[in-house]
Parts: sequence; C-alpha cells; structure tokens
Amino acid sequence: MLNTYLIPLIPLALLADPESINNVGQLLLKGGFIMIPILLLSVLSIYFFIERFSYIKRSSVIDEILVENIIAEVKNKRTVEALKYTMKSDSSLGRILESGLSQAGKSLNDVEKYMEATANLEISIMEKNTGYLGIIAGIAPMLGFIGTISGVIKIFYNISLADNISIGIIAGGLYQKMICSGSGLIVGVIAYSCYHYLQMMIDRFSIEMQRKVNEVVKVL
Repeated sequence: MLNTYLIPLIPLALLADPESINNVGQLLLKGGFIMIPILLLSVLSIYFFIERFSYIKRSSVIDEILVENIIAEVKNKRTVEALKYTMKSDSSLGRILESGLSQAGKSLNDVEKYMEATANLEISIMEKNTGYLGIIAGIAPMLGFIGTISGVIKIFYNISLADNISIGIIAGGLYQKMICSGSGLIVGVIAYSCYHYLQMMIDRFSIEMQRKVNEVVKVL
C-alpha cells in the first residue's frame, strides 16, 4: 500500500532504467537503512489519522433532533425525559448535555461548570494521539536529512577509495540522498496535513457544540 502512495512522488528521473529498477520497493531500498524508520513513520501516521478520523467523525455528530427534543422537554419541566434522550445518544454532545441535565436543580452556574468540564474531557479524548502526527511531521524530514548526509558521506568515501570521480561512483550516494530526502519530506507533509485536518474537525465541533449547549442553557 505504501508503494502505491509513493509512486507518483518519486522523481521520474529515477525510474528511467526499468531493467535496474523493477519496482518502487527496490527503489526505496536504495535509500539505505534510514528508510526503515521513515517508512515506519509513514505507516504510523496513516494509522493515527484513520483511527482518529473515524472516532472524531462518529463522536462529533451534532444531532439537531436531539437538541430540539431536549429543549422541548426542559421547557415542559420534564428534565428526566430530557435526560433519557441524552443517555441514548452515543455522541460527545449527548454526553456533554447529559452531564449538565444530571445536575438539574442546582444553580445554573454549577450546571454550566459540569458541562464545561465534560466538554473539555471530550475534546481531550478527540485530540488523543493527534500529537504523534505533529511529532512525525517534525521527525520524518529530519530523518530524510540524516539520510542525505549519509549519502554525501558515501559519495566522498567511494571517491576516496577509487581516487577518481565518475558518474558510477557518485550515483549510489545520489540515490540515497534523493530518496531519503524526498521520502522524509513526503511523510512529514502527510503527517502535518493530517494533524491540522483533524484539528480543524475538532475546532468545528467545538464551535457547533458551544452553540447547542447555549441553546439548552437558555431554557434551563
């Protein structure tokens, strides 16, 4: 699967000789040992993104009907019935409203504090593991740079052994430089984009959640 993602992103010049490079997997191997952690980070970034995306998508649903039913029940002084609606909901908004309605009878300030605490907890759960994507976005390009340095060292070491400069001697090091640099940057960009996309999803939910909570608080 990783080969499929990386094929369009590898310089076409490296694919010029199909006899020496049969597939992308062999090409990546030319990047040297540093490609192992880079590929591992790419797998982790995809895993964290898919896992968090599915959770956030499921938990951040804003059920308009749920809010309307709760408001209607609260207006009719039927808090227990309103609480039952929230308990049936498997969303963050439902759990936030449930924490507030469960404190019915206390001061409005206390109710708001309970909902605020639950909202902070729900957002923290949504953000779980997203920090790893930020770390990967920073580490992957640096690993690519380390691979670049390793490739330069390899070039000069081979030149010192052969005591001459030729394309054949330089080619091995250039492969390593370009593949490591390109792969590290690609993984970094993917992780960076995934991280900020998830943060945008959480921010949108926070705004909509606050609006719905305010609607319910007004009728309490």
